[in-house]
Amino acid sequence: MDLQAFKVLLKKDTPDASLTGPLLALWKAGKGDWHGAHAVVQDDPGKDAAWVHAYLHREEGDLSNAGYWYQRAGRPVAKGSLEGEWEEIVRMLL
Repeated sequence: MDLQAFKVLLKKDTPDASLTGPLLALWKAGKGDWHGAHAVVQDDPGKDAAWVHAYLHREEGDLSNAGYWYQRAGRPVAKGSLEGEWEEIVRMLL
């Protein structure tokens, strides 16, 4: 699967069964379900989940909390557009 195929999945009402963890959270975020996306990654200890968690708090506007999660993910704090970061994370996780 690539980014374009992932974006096609956003047209569905329910997530593809193959999506789990951080990719499921990104699907939910792409559908505008911030709370659902956050619930998926909130208790996941992995670095990929921490990156998605950081992105979500950046989207929310809670930059100090986002900074904490970028640090947990071992990633620099994102400075570009939210859409660009969402796409970057999807590409990296696929």
